[in-house]
Amino acid sequence: MRYLPQIFAKNRSWAQGQVARDSDFFTRLCAIQAPEYLWIGCADSRVPANQIVDLAPGELFVHRNVANVAPPEDINYLSVLQYAVENLGVKHVIVCGHYGCGGVRAAFGPPLEPPLEHWLRHVRAVREAHEAELNQLTDGTARWRRLCELNVIAQVRNVCNTSTVTRAWERGQSLVVHGWIYDLRDGLLRDLDVSVTSSGGP
Repeated sequence: MRYLPQIFAKNRSWAQGQVARDSDFFTRLCAIQAPEYLWIGCADSRVPANQIVDLAPGELFVHRNVANVAPPEDINYLSVLQYAVENLGVKHVIVCGHYGCGGVRAAFGPPLEPPLEHWLRHVRAVREAHEAELNQLTDGTARWRRLCELNVIAQVRNVCNTSTVTRAWERGQSLVVHGWIYDLRDGLLRDLDVSVTSSGGP
């Protein structure tokens, strides 16, 4: 291998370690995919979904993008959501943001070059919708942290309003949409108490 040999070495070491601990690990992994959870999170390298909730491969279906956005016109995210709900039968959709999110911070700044600016307009829209509340916070870090929370809440609403989720609720499928936030400073998740179990979103 010409490039990144250290990554391949880490992969071999990881695979060998898995087999040493559990000889049937990969056999079971190939047999079925039946996660109960869909994680919609930020692409930030400091927020590895499986690790921070201590779930093994196969237990968490994951979609990540800049600033954990769930826009109604994004076919990528919508396809993941549909597959997770209709094919895998997940019981929980978790929208998880994190404090210290660079994408959210960018929503306070000047326009960026496309395509990133096109993507972040969704976060800017959340900021504009809550401008009065955010302006009451005199500390810049506090405003940033609050927008991280508000962005999660807005994306939970987007998920709840999709045809995939509303159809699931209409047919009586057990499905809960959650809004959480992760704190890089202590490694802990916090529930924003906006979980939705049926039509009507937060």
